[in-house]
Amino acid sequence: MNRIFTAFFFLLIHTNLFGQTIEGTVINGKKELISDAQILNLATKDHTHSDENGKFLLQNISLGDTLKLSHIGFEVKNVTIESLTSPLVILLEEKSISLEGVVISPKTNALNLITAIDLQTNPVNSSQDILRQVPGLFIGQHAGGGKAEQIFLRGFDIDHGTDIGITVDGLPVNMVSHAHGQGYADLHFVIPETVDKIDFGKGPYYADKGNFATAGYVNFKTKRNLDHSSIKIEKGQFSTNRILGMFDVLNNKKHDAYIATEYISTDGPFESPQNFNRINLFGKYTGNITPLDKLGVTFSHLTSKWDASGQIPQRAVDLGMISRFGAIDDTEGGNTGRTNVMVNYEKFIDEQSFIKSSVFYSKYDFELYSNFTFFLEDEINGDQIKQKESRNIYGLNSEYYRSFSFNEVEATLQAGVNLRNDQSNNNELSHTLNRRQTLAQIQFGNIIETNLGTYINTNFYYKKWTINPSIRLDYFDFQYNDALQTTYLTQTSSKTIVSPKLNVLYDYTQNLQLYLKGGKGFHSNDTRIILAQNGKETLPAAYGLDAGLVWKPVPKLLVNTAYWYLFLGQEFVYVGDAGIVEPSGKTRRQGIDLSIRYQPLKWLFWNFDTNYTHARSMEEEIGNDYIPLAPDFIIESGLSAIHKSGIYGGANIRHIKDRPANEDNSIVAEGYTVVDLNMGYKLKSLNFGIQIQNLLNTEWNETQFATESRLQNETTAVEEIHFTPGTPFFIKGVIEYRF
Repeated sequence: MNRIFTAFFFLLIHTNLFGQTIEGTVINGKKELISDAQILNLATKDHTHSDENGKFLLQNISLGDTLKLSHIGFEVKNVTIESLTSPLVILLEEKSISLEGVVISPKTNALNLITAIDLQTNPVNSSQDILRQVPGLFIGQHAGGGKAEQIFLRGFDIDHGTDIGITVDGLPVNMVSHAHGQGYADLHFVIPETVDKIDFGKGPYYADKGNFATAGYVNFKTKRNLDHSSIKIEKGQFSTNRILGMFDVLNNKKHDAYIATEYISTDGPFESPQNFNRINLFGKYTGNITPLDKLGVTFSHLTSKWDASGQIPQRAVDLGMISRFGAIDDTEGGNTGRTNVMVNYEKFIDEQSFIKSSVFYSKYDFELYSNFTFFLEDEINGDQIKQKESRNIYGLNSEYYRSFSFNEVEATLQAGVNLRNDQSNNNELSHTLNRRQTLAQIQFGNIIETNLGTYINTNFYYKKWTINPSIRLDYFDFQYNDALQTTYLTQTSSKTIVSPKLNVLYDYTQNLQLYLKGGKGFHSNDTRIILAQNGKETLPAAYGLDAGLVWKPVPKLLVNTAYWYLFLGQEFVYVGDAGIVEPSGKTRRQGIDLSIRYQPLKWLFWNFDTNYTHARSMEEEIGNDYIPLAPDFIIESGLSAIHKSGIYGGANIRHIKDRPANEDNSIVAEGYTVVDLNMGYKLKSLNFGIQIQNLLNTEWNETQFATESRLQNETTAVEEIHFTPGTPFFIKGVIEYRF
């Protein structure tokens, strides 16, 4: 009996001294929680990362072990374990960015490592730069900053957001059953300087991302606080002006608050001035109201107005009727506004679990005048159309998170629910004249669309493996009351879709991660199309597969590459003369992604992103199976310098290859290569900069469509490329004062 007791006693001591699990929290000098910090046990080589609340669990810890903590933008820190019972609180000191401290493991989204590097080496300077920070994502603007950008990603012409889910701090940006196009995502209510992190993923592999997240998703996270207050003034060609103010209102250990505002105006390079202006207001409060409770309140407001020259036909330029910056109908344009209020609440239950919830409300107004076909339908008044709506959006998101540890397996569980209700009133498509007279109403009615989603997402970490099975369930209710009908009638339809997903990651070494991702996603169709088709193809499914790796062959080089495949049950075709979106058939895309980040010198960074895609329709014969405007090859690259002397700068190049503009490739949208440049000098409180767009003054078409149109002096219609010209050489000066 004594021997048994003695053996048990020594086993108990051994268990308490060796192979324990330790908990910790990582913070910065402002006591802010740091997510995605890398924690490495130098004795066992086990490693993990801090979660979004700065917390981590690490197994197989013994007294005397040394933990090495690293994070982009912070000094590397070593911590010796002196107790196995007290949770660690580890403070990291900020420093200049370095790729050397990056450790790859399954608990980190490798793509987010890339955007974290890009944001610190090449900060966003305009609303368009926000989306360009996503590797492999291309954008085009055809209303001078008034409309949402046209988005290209993984062989998709996503239009304004049909196949990419976009959020800001969890607030949905995409508009369902929008007056201009399904999934319309206008990010212009975001002030670029407030963006802190970009969380994104490609493919339909993420359970907490629902509608539109087929080609991928992007969530922009705004700053919790400001390092300083500032005023920025920008002045450029074409009567371009921008004034920005960012004011630190509250900044202490428990509470943070700031306000940001911007005003932008420009006439653009067009012969008919754009008269564009935009006003943005943004305010954010975050407070740790108790040690276990965090409250956040965010408010933003956008109002914008503009005139536009629209898309012009190539033949009008070739014949000398107008210049590249001229117009056929210069009465196009519009106005829009959006007000958002969001309240976030996080409750920490214990060291392993928490609940985070948010409720939001958005008031949105939109009015757009366009003329795609000129005099094709109405040879006297022209074909101008008005698209207009007034919308209220109500929603909530709530998620329960818990981490587990048993034997050699760590695990996490996320269970969430999303609710969103859109009420689009007086959703209108009308035939108009000179933006003043309504000639005929084509569509007019009220739309109510409700989406209830729930998901369970699990992660199991065993040695070098991570297995991530998850499932999502979405229910949609569609209602439309057509005000053009003589009798009052509300049409209704509903649909449920289940989206399973499975991701597997393997850490071959600390510097090489292999992954295989698979899953099902979806995008919803416009309510009016669903009801017109009696509910057919309500929620077209997308099935995807990614096989790739993240690799650090040398300390200051990071590589991410993947082969991917995506099948869509239904595409969309934009019909310019009607100003609506119609569904078409099944498609298949596959391709190769490659992203590289390299730091050849302490102050010099190189980024490179490219994607090759083979995109085809599956229901058409060979030769007529091209997907209009689907890009098959793009490159984005740049050099950025941040020197300790205060000098900074960068040069960026983007290239998109020629691509088919129609199904048989008989009409081609021309590719282009554009180079941008920026440089500046930072003093203690002053920042002087110069930004140059299109350094080489390239003649390029920013957006292009194959459109059938008829000019006033023509007897027959012509189908050809209609385009919006890209910005010529454009220089802008910047002065910023920090206090």
